Amino acid sequence: MDNAAFRAEVREFLESHLTDDLRDAAQLGFGVDRSACSSWHRTLFEKGWIAPEWPVEHGGTGWTLTQRHIFDTELALAGAPMLMPFGLQMVGPVIYTFGTVEQKAQHLPGILDGSTWWCQGYSEPGSGSDLASLKTAAVRDGDDYVVNGQKIWTTNAHKADWIFCLVRTEFDGKPQRGISFLLIDMSTPGIEVRPIISIDGLHHLNEVYFTDVRVPAANRIGEENQGWTYAKFLLGHERTSIAGVAASQRNLRALESVARELPVLGGSFRERLADTAVKLDAVEALESRVLAEAARGGSPGDEASLLKILGTEVMQAIEALRVEASGYYAMPFEREMIAAEVPADPPGPDFALRAVSDYNFGRAHTIYGGSNEIQRNVIAKAVLGL
Repeated sequence: MDNAAFRAEVREFLESHLTDDLRDAAQLGFGVDRSACSSWHRTLFEKGWIAPEWPVEHGGTGWTLTQRHIFDTELALAGAPMLMPFGLQMVGPVIYTFGTVEQKAQHLPGILDGSTWWCQGYSEPGSGSDLASLKTAAVRDGDDYVVNGQKIWTTNAHKADWIFCLVRTEFDGKPQRGISFLLIDMSTPGIEVRPIISIDGLHHLNEVYFTDVRVPAANRIGEENQGWTYAKFLLGHERTSIAGVAASQRNLRALESVARELPVLGGSFRERLADTAVKLDAVEALESRVLAEAARGGSPGDEASLLKILGTEVMQAIEALRVEASGYYAMPFEREMIAAEVPADPPGPDFALRAVSDYNFGRAHTIYGGSNEIQRNVIAKAVLGL
């Protein structure tokens, strides 16, 4: 099938299956209701389109890189709910790459059909950008590990069935050496989830406490003390998805439509809008390079850090322009963001409310998944040899 026919097939499918209720649910991003997200996940699963980036033998589609790009773009432009990345884009690839036969059989089906939700246990108080300094301890006791410690900023921990965690299993020597990668059932006794309400007013972040939580050693991915290797593999996939190219394209097109309707948005605004559009094109090209390398069996590697930096900065630029285009409707929310060129007839309160909410939470784009400052250090060391 040629690319034009493939795009037409995707659009036809979306028109017939993506309801207004699902589009409304999509506005909540990570805060989307689990039932709505699972419903859309199941729809794509039944179509066989749920895991385009996975190998065919594990449930992937076998699409070309171009087809995968078309699919992601059409989903974003149509306003489909986001699919939670923690299973499909993060731990799933770790499990099918490094997991045992038993781990693959236990976990991959639930990730594919959406019946099992995952969350990510990486960051801790005092161990975010410097992740290797994490302190959550897992001490071997017979066939189990006993886990004690705390994770923070854990997205959707209150909705998740399982969490994949980095834990410390060795306390001497190089910090990266003593880390292991565990899969933990969230219903295990000793796990407590406490909510964090973010600046957008939504509850999708949490603190997670582990008190004498017993985890079977069979739930460890790969070798003990080698979890940093698997974590870096996962972070490469995470940083690729964090770039958010397709979502940025959708928001940019909506913003361009608003700008055409509001001539009062003058030269300065339009110049910045055009500059951002050019940068987004460059990010899209870089994303294609990274995905092509992954399609050849390689790791996203250090280029994923560059993609994360550029992609998240473009996302923030678009969000700032959306708030500015909202004019006086945004003023009760973010007065300091309104430029001198206030539109005489801005697009309306609904546009402004979404724009301001995205702008507020979007300050975190350049922090989560490894702050952009850390990514610049990665590039300086690994790419430039500084």
